[in-house]
Amino acid sequence: MTRLFIAIVMTSVLSFTALAQQRAADGVTINDEGLPQYSTFSLCAIDPATGQSGATVTTRVPFVGRAVPHVRAGIGAVCTQASTMVEYGARGLDLMAKGVEPAAAIAQLLSDDQQRESRQLGMIDMKGRSAAHTGKGNGDWAGSRQGLNYTVQANIMVGPEVVEAVAATFESTEGAGLPLAERMILAMEAGYAKGGDRRWGNLQSAAIKVADPNDSGRGNDHITLAIEVGEHADPVAEMKRIYYTTGRRLGYRTFSRVEGADVVELKRMLHALGYWRPTLAAFPDAPRGTNTPALQELRKTNPAAYDKAIAEARQATASYTRDFATFDDEAIAAVDKFRTDRKLNFQGNAPGLVDARLVDALKAAYLAKKKTR
Repeated sequence: MTRLFIAIVMTSVLSFTALAQQRAADGVTINDEGLPQYSTFSLCAIDPATGQSGATVTTRVPFVGRAVPHVRAGIGAVCTQASTMVEYGARGLDLMAKGVEPAAAIAQLLSDDQQRESRQLGMIDMKGRSAAHTGKGNGDWAGSRQGLNYTVQANIMVGPEVVEAVAATFESTEGAGLPLAERMILAMEAGYAKGGDRRWGNLQSAAIKVADPNDSGRGNDHITLAIEVGEHADPVAEMKRIYYTTGRRLGYRTFSRVEGADVVELKRMLHALGYWRPTLAAFPDAPRGTNTPALQELRKTNPAAYDKAIAEARQATASYTRDFATFDDEAIAAVDKFRTDRKLNFQGNAPGLVDARLVDALKAAYLAKKKTR
């Protein structure tokens, strides 16, 4: 009896050890071939107006941003998932840089891949051409959808409603004037709300990367945004919070009299709805920053001209801040009228109160107005 008990215990220990060895250091499952299994949903998209390209992803595995999303300024975006070949990100971008369209690029990447039926790939170039591959070995539900300037792909989902929600939300913000990153995060939020990855109970993560040819970025790699939520109970919501807070997007704080980028957004929406300076023909964009590739090149080639350009840029920024980024009496009056019209006035509210209730109502009205045009 004792020998039998020891044998059973040893077998259990060995089985547990073998099971433990099927996970990488970041927690992702490793299959029998030693390949990481990133089962997830992701979105690759571009904004032709700004030249930006983005990739965002969420999954019930930690640190997904290390493997799945890949972007390159002026080229496009790639997401490589399921039995993930991380190198397909850079190789896919290299092929698109040579003019190979996404469908053909995917075909080249998978042409001699013995594991192609366990792969999932999504790609988009700056011409808006997109494609995806979902191998037959991907777990249910698995599939993709392509539309104007995007491709969304998913595997091991609760159902096709996840992809449908991502696509529908991204399409609904087309032409609304929102940054590409915000449109993508809102789309991922909609997919997550439908259930997303069906492996509930596992650790979760999310990530987004955006490349911009007009912004050299901190490392001269033109990556203008990179957020990774390595592990969180609600990773998409946390990614959104980080984006709104660091980008100073409208809704990240409650305020009454301040100045900043979120005030510009507030005034832009109030103007579109006729509450702030309705006689203003068009709401102007902010002046270009001082970290553009052209200015950095001018700094090297003509320091005097660079100094003059910087001085002019700073003056333009100061003027723009005064007129459009300051929460002044005119803006406060517009907010108060909007609150009154929407029955959002409550006892104890400060004049010009911009809180979550006001932001939600304003954004809903603004997007509805944009969709009717």
